[in-house]
Amino acid sequence: MPRSSKPRIGVVVVAAGSGQRLGYGLPKAQVPLAGRTILAHALEGILASGVAERICVAVPVGDCVLRTVCEGVSGRVPVTAVEGGASRAASVSQALAGLGPDLDGILVHDAARALTPPEVFVRVVDALAAGAKAVIPAVPVADTIKTAVPSAAGQQSIASEKVAGTPDRSRLRAVQTPQGFDAAALTSAHRTLAAMGPLEAEAITDDAMLLESQGTDVFLVPGSPEALKITTALDLMTAEALVAARSRTVQPTANQPVPTMED
Repeated sequence: MPRSSKPRIGVVVVAAGSGQRLGYGLPKAQVPLAGRTILAHALEGILASGVAERICVAVPVGDCVLRTVCEGVSGRVPVTAVEGGASRAASVSQALAGLGPDLDGILVHDAARALTPPEVFVRVVDALAAGAKAVIPAVPVADTIKTAVPSAAGQQSIASEKVAGTPDRSRLRAVQTPQGFDAAALTSAHRTLAAMGPLEAEAITDDAMLLESQGTDVFLVPGSPEALKITTALDLMTAEALVAARSRTVQPTANQPVPTMED
């Protein structure tokens, strides 16, 4: 990736999920969040970051609502839509093809992380510009995590699982999106994924894991607690509260200096 000029970045937005756990009977990206679709909020964050040259959104097969959301985006950045596939990886591959050639880097973003702050996109792109082939935003894990194994046959009446171990929490990170990649590296990795057997491919849960499995260093930059993934009704309630809190934030005016650390 060239370091002397602004990198040309394409953004893939994965918006083909069913959203069954939200209980709306709608594809997840169509679900309303503070009066607008989840996808509309996601696109707003991408555009506000100023990193994208092109955006391609993978939407459910036959979905016209989300295509209309994409068509309604105004600005200098073209936003197109393609039909997603049967899996997340297939949807990313479809959108990669929809982005077109001549890009230095590609960000893969989940529409469900609709409130990801613009600065997270910038951090990922800055790391790509500095030479990373793969970079992901992440936050420290606050909870103590246990690994589990099935209980022995004579213990099933107590509980079906028991603790196998406790990983060192200081080394654990919760991964978010957008995940950023060198464009050629990601495209090549997806060609490899297409050649894998079904079980092997199913074990690859995100694009960073795909690059990692091929020996590529995956770097971490700070994510944000606001980049929560909207999966359940409780997540949606949290996102609604966050949007409301943002709308109450007083923005500095020309006569109001921005507070400094000393303030």
